[in-house]
Amino acid sequence: MATVDPASLTLAAAMACAAGLVGCFAVMRRMTLAADALSHVALPGIGIALLLRIHPAFGAAAALFLGTLLVWSLERRTRFSTEAVIGVVFSASLALGSLLASGEELIEALLGRPGALSRTEIVIGLLAAAAVVVFILRAKDRLVVALVSPDIARTAGIDAPRLDLLYLMAFALTVALGLRYLGALLMGSLVIIPAVAAKRLASSLRGMLAASVAIAVFSTLAGTVLASRLGRETGPLIILTAAACFFLSLFVPREA
Repeated sequence: MATVDPASLTLAAAMACAAGLVGCFAVMRRMTLAADALSHVALPGIGIALLLRIHPAFGAAAALFLGTLLVWSLERRTRFSTEAVIGVVFSASLALGSLLASGEELIEALLGRPGALSRTEIVIGLLAAAAVVVFILRAKDRLVVALVSPDIARTAGIDAPRLDLLYLMAFALTVALGLRYLGALLMGSLVIIPAVAAKRLASSLRGMLAASVAIAVFSTLAGTVLASRLGRETGPLIILTAAACFFLSLFVPREA
């Protein structure tokens, strides 16, 4: 039975906190499928990083941020929905990533493969997760206002396009944090499933955020421990645990 590194487990929990918070607004923005597709934008960056023999995380992060900027700019220029623009960028990214990475490298990029982390990776990861958490908690009211009514947001002095870009950047950073654990294929699921289950359980925004974080962290920790004991890949077990939480939530009476 493989041992679980406490530092890696801490970083995984921090990543799950960020995913739970970001996911709530993805669900409220009706970005459930688009959010999953956005994680695949990391594939070309991973492929280029492997070709250049640099850390795949740097390539993934660069591709995600560039892809996010492209999605945001195209959405504003074309007036297409976020889902439509992400769908186009996702398809191109998946095709390009498949060309640049092959064999075991492609499987690892798609499904993730946790391993030993350096102290630098842990510190950077924790800081990045903290930045996402702080942004979401501080901007949650503005995000809701911009979502409900752009006109009210403008009246209240909220720069909705800038806020939208910052949210998408926070989403991209969260995906980059989770690629090591779940890969490009599954990371979007950890963002979406806990938030969907939380929406079923909670009757307020605060309750939804708390429930989503709790489910995401529990799924990540439980899936990681199960993977170490069963000798299986971590990512699929994390997502199966999250899916089990969702199905169990269907049997819980909704709050009034």
